[in-house]
Amino acid sequence: MTTTGNRGQGAGLRRDAVGMREVLFQSITSMAPGAAIAASIPSGAAFAGGSLPLSVLLALFACLLAASCIGELARRLPAAGSVAAYSSQGLHPAAGFLVAWAYVFVETLVPALLMLQIGFTTAGTLHGEWAGYPEDLWWPWALAGAAVVMVAGFYGIRASARLGTVLGVLEIAVFLVLTVLLVVRAGPANSLSVFTTAHAPGGSGAGGVLAGAAYCVLGFAGFEAAAPLAEEARRPRRTVQRAVVGAALGVGLFYVAATYAMTVFYGPGRFAGFGVAGAASWSGVARASFGFFWVLVFLAVVNSCVANANAGVNAATRTAFAFGRIGVWPRALAVVHPRHRSPVVAVAVQGVVTLAVALGLGAAYGPTTAFSLLATVIVTVVMGVYIVADLACAGFFLRRRRAELRPVRHLLVPALGVVAFVPALLTAAGLPVFWFVTRLTAPVSYAGPVVAVWMLLGVVLLLVLRRRHPERLAAIGRIHLDEEDEPDGEAELQDHE
Repeated sequence: MTTTGNRGQGAGLRRDAVGMREVLFQSITSMAPGAAIAASIPSGAAFAGGSLPLSVLLALFACLLAASCIGELARRLPAAGSVAAYSSQGLHPAAGFLVAWAYVFVETLVPALLMLQIGFTTAGTLHGEWAGYPEDLWWPWALAGAAVVMVAGFYGIRASARLGTVLGVLEIAVFLVLTVLLVVRAGPANSLSVFTTAHAPGGSGAGGVLAGAAYCVLGFAGFEAAAPLAEEARRPRRTVQRAVVGAALGVGLFYVAATYAMTVFYGPGRFAGFGVAGAASWSGVARASFGFFWVLVFLAVVNSCVANANAGVNAATRTAFAFGRIGVWPRALAVVHPRHRSPVVAVAVQGVVTLAVALGLGAAYGPTTAFSLLATVIVTVVMGVYIVADLACAGFFLRRRRAELRPVRHLLVPALGVVAFVPALLTAAGLPVFWFVTRLTAPVSYAGPVVAVWMLLGVVLLLVLRRRHPERLAAIGRIHLDEEDEPDGEAELQDHE
């Protein structure tokens, strides 16, 4: 095994291993479109009611702002360190380190989150069909899901990326078919009025729609997950940028279409009561109106969880690899398999963390409460990372690429992105700054202290690095492909314009 990682074909991650399709589905599956449609997005219905499709459209706009910024940086800095390298170059190496510390933390928790969802979704469904199956026997399904994801990670990016592609196509296909069926069955009830504020409950109007959008944003988290694959992708400058923006746009439009279909079919006037379980949910409507099709919806949600966990492993282990390679984190994390060229130590550590967190929290609080706690931790940090990425985009072009600076693309778009994500961040954290933010209760409220403690530890480690190994801290902004035989950005960018 080896720990080095240059551009050549010798050591390190496997170069030119995946193309546009696999990189695109890394972002798509990280967004978990099936699970998001069934769980994340309906949480905004209580505020937006039958105007939820408009909320989704606004959330799409906000996420495209951040995707544009990350795409601009990915085009100039193709890096396994992704958002951390961008923050280091655009703001300061210290910011890059803290972003890496936060990003790997949440991406490491993503597989555990999804294993919990697989566990309670499968156990609950089996119990509902066969009362003799114990509803609390969720953990075997979590173990099975973890095994699939870790094996794919061990066999390298080609195996895991292809798994993500297949799973992503399946989950999207199921919900697309159901979307068409809903629109057809809605018949004369189809109406563009759901894209106005007319159906917001209680006369809340624009306020209800904006509140719904803040919750819908959570369903978009993960569109940036293609960025850590930059060192394994073919033509990474073009591929990663298109994947990040394409996933945000494509999946976002898919969300809009699916939410529109369910809203007009179920009825805009009573959509404020739509949720994630029971008769007023995607699975409930599928069961009542389309017979056996509900089984496909159930399988698509489970499939979405596996695909999302797989994408999380890829993002976490590649970022850990990048920072182990430069000595900021333990160098063992940069060890790769001699044949599969996967970061096997990072994958093994990820597997241990996944099982420990999922089984430990699931046993302590129950799988559904543990899921809510982890979800709150993850989305809080991810929204913060998006805000920093917006700032880093502006900083990078102001400080390092002034000749390429475009005021709208590199200043106005990042500023709008920050403004758009602040309400989503406060909503995710449960900080009641706005009227629509619900204060969190224990143990979900522990998410804030957990994030604070983790970031405090990061600050301590940052100070140690600055004192003992300042050269390693400075290297964060240089862990991208331009250092050796990649062409300088100017020529390639001009060729692509």
